[in-house]
Amino acid sequence: MLQLRLASRNVSRVGRTTTTALKLASWNSVRGYAAQSDQYDVVVIGGGPGGYVAAIKAAQLGLRTACIEKRGALGGTCLNVGCIPSKAMLNNSHLYHQAKHDFAKRGIDVLKTFTKASVKLNLPKMLEAKDQAVSTLTKGIEFLFKQNKVDYIKGAGSFVSPTRIAVQLNEGGQTEIDATNVIIATGSEVAPFPGGSIQIDEKQIVSSTGALELQKVPEKMVVIGGGIIGLEMGSVWSRLGAEVTVVEFLGGIGGAGIDEEVAKQFQRLLQKQGLKFKLNTKVINAEKKDGKVFLKAESAKGGKAETLAADVVLVAVGRRPFVEGLNLEAAGVELDNKGRIVIDDQFTTSQKNIRCIGDVTFGPMLAHKAEEEGIAAVEYIKHGHGHVNYAAIPSVVYTHPEVAWVGKTEQELKADGVSYNVGKFSFSANSRAKTNLDTEGFVKFLTEKETDKILGIHIIGPNAGEMIAEGVLAMEYGASAEDVARTTHAHPTLSEAFKEAAMAAFSKPIHM
Repeated sequence: MLQLRLASRNVSRVGRTTTTALKLASWNSVRGYAAQSDQYDVVVIGGGPGGYVAAIKAAQLGLRTACIEKRGALGGTCLNVGCIPSKAMLNNSHLYHQAKHDFAKRGIDVLKTFTKASVKLNLPKMLEAKDQAVSTLTKGIEFLFKQNKVDYIKGAGSFVSPTRIAVQLNEGGQTEIDATNVIIATGSEVAPFPGGSIQIDEKQIVSSTGALELQKVPEKMVVIGGGIIGLEMGSVWSRLGAEVTVVEFLGGIGGAGIDEEVAKQFQRLLQKQGLKFKLNTKVINAEKKDGKVFLKAESAKGGKAETLAADVVLVAVGRRPFVEGLNLEAAGVELDNKGRIVIDDQFTTSQKNIRCIGDVTFGPMLAHKAEEEGIAAVEYIKHGHGHVNYAAIPSVVYTHPEVAWVGKTEQELKADGVSYNVGKFSFSANSRAKTNLDTEGFVKFLTEKETDKILGIHIIGPNAGEMIAEGVLAMEYGASAEDVARTTHAHPTLSEAFKEAAMAAFSKPIHM
């Protein structure tokens, strides 16, 4: 009781009503979190990958830290309705697809009864497995907060001043807390369809969030947008039995940063799996009628319109920074013309004690980019120095085959007038890929012609998302292709394709 009374007094001093103070003090005491105090060294607004990592790092460096998150579950979009649940669905839908279409050639016969295969989709169970993965990981972050003595405040934060934050608590009531330093990590939200002619209802016209919750496999799905999210979600539902058509305004798939050669191969492989593509095509509007959605589309350069019918339409045209309700004006924090929070090279906003990381500011909207920024921002607060190498941030598309890349693309090097070499090695010549009967794709190295320094690495094929880590490490240390080629890689592994591509960049591969 003494601990509860002391915690209650601390909370009440920061402007909370007595009742609400007791609630929060009790909540923290039960979970073993540090009790509220008048002043925090660091307050992080947002508990996504960037925010929760920043909060943990700040606490580890001895700074009194709180993290404000309104979702009621830590991990942000990525963990709750993005990266993690989508990967659960991608993995399990791939296993289902293999069982139906790939087992026979591997010597695994699926028994049949009355001409029906015994492999059957149990969609509710698959969705349950996805939800279980999310629940386990969000609870894991709460444990890490407790372990590192980070105060977790469930509610929506908004600035009263640059050093004072009001929190509308999820359980009711409001409090205000003071912070010497603030880190904004509120992430991003689904971008609406341009012009507002298509409204997302998360039932027939869905965002990536709704696409993870469909209760039955649609007969026909149209995906608007051929970027990473659209391709991953389209791939899931295609494997589960939907007829999927991807409509993309640009002339290629994969979004920004993908190498054009890889994108073309990627499209061919997805088409072999049954996905259909309409490139250079603009969607104009949508109409719901008789249980269907009818999309009006035309050539991106103009021309005759056509109508596409679907049971479900996935709108995957991108994401935008989320700043709603922050009351940035009260903090003196500026936005640019794209709605992003303006920062300098130390993540500092126009208000010197407020820093910003992740999707809500510049750069690729990637969870791992936000995590690195979270650590660097805290290090700037504590030590006055920090670092993120934006030239060595990988991207991964978790379809099958996977696609992964880091650094420059071939088209970027051509545009910049850089003299470069290309080293490629196909998985069809890799012993592990052949024994796995999974040989589609290749590894591609781009190196500076004069110095052999690695400028970019692009992989399409099995395990690309894991293999790209070696490329990131090589680029982080300024390695040459020869450095990688002279490094021993275990045999037989898929990573030998990585070594051979490096050999091809500076000399010749052995096995092709």
